[in-house]
Formats: sequence, C-alpha cells, structure tokens
Amino acid sequence: MKAVLLDMYGVIVRQTGDDFVPFVQKTFPHLSHDEIYAPWLKADVGELPSLDIWRTIGFHDNPEKAEKDYLDTIELNDGFLDFAKAAREKFKLAIISNDSSEWSSYIREKFDINKYFDVISVSGDLKIPKPDRRIYDLTVEKLGIDTADCWYVDDRKGNLIAAQNSGMSPVMFNSRNEDFNGAVVNNFKELAQLILK
Repeated sequence: MKAVLLDMYGVIVRQTGDDFVPFVQKTFPHLSHDEIYAPWLKADVGELPSLDIWRTIGFHDNPEKAEKDYLDTIELNDGFLDFAKAAREKFKLAIISNDSSEWSSYIREKFDINKYFDVISVSGDLKIPKPDRRIYDLTVEKLGIDTADCWYVDDRKGNLIAAQNSGMSPVMFNSRNEDFNGAVVNNFKELAQLILK
C-alpha cells in the first residue's frame, strides 16, 4: 500500500457535521432539517459561497460571525496529529471531503494540517461530491498511484462502498456506529495498528 486517503468530518475532525442543524436551530428553532441543509448542500458542490448558506438560513446581520462561531466549534480528533506524522513516513496522504471550499480551507488552516497532505480533494472545489466515483479517481490520479494501493478511511458506509468499488481498501472510522462488513476502527490508535504495521 502506498497511500492513505482520509475523510474530514467524523475522521480528521471529531464533529461529523450532524451538529450543524442543532447549531442553527438554537437561533431559528422553526427551521426544518431540510430548510437548513438545502443551502449547505449547494455550497458543498460549489454552487453557493459559504456565507450565502447563513444568509439563506436567516443570518442576515452578520453571516461572517455565524460562520466563524460554528466553525470554531470544530475540533481535531484525538490522535490525528500523531497518526499523520507517523503515516507520512510510510505513505502519501490525501483528504477527500464533502465540504464548501471556504469551510474546508478555514478548518485546515486553523489546525495547520495542509502540510501533512499530498493531495486535498474538496467537493466544493471540484464540484463533485462523494460518493461520486470521480472524486476518488481524481485524487488517486493526482497522487500518481493505483487505487489498489490505497487505504480509504471514512465514517459513512456509502462513501466506503464507493471507494471499495473504485478499487481501494476501505476502513470504517466508527464515529457514527454504522454497521460495516469490513475493517472497522474506533480511533487513530487503532487505525495506526491496522495500517502502520
């Protein structure tokens, strides 16, 4: 194996993204899940700047503050930095993340993690969300290796199946207690034990 490809939410960062709706509903309790996620999904594929998520939802006075307040709730997962430093000695590393360009950039710069990755594929930049196979193939092509030489780590079963169908070896990072018929780890220590043998 030559590379480890990691999802962002629920893997690199502790938050899975499931806290976005409750965060918004603290201010706008009448808004439904679908009303909140509609603009978010557009930003995820580069159809909307991230600040327009907040404006569409109703944060007209200060969307910048709402966005920063939300993004600053996000924390790196325990053990990620140690894993990344060790994994870089053996593998190429990449991110494949469904996220808006702006949110992804803010989080990566806040935690200074760009330096660990050879390729960063964000749906908002590429206009291709997981589980579309093209985002996996583009990432591997940029890494200059074969899909068969890649571990792919995610917390969502559908994304793992898509990666497996593209030829990668999938690993479930068990942030949301989904069943998965394959390799499952609960933290970065277990991931290291699995792939950094």
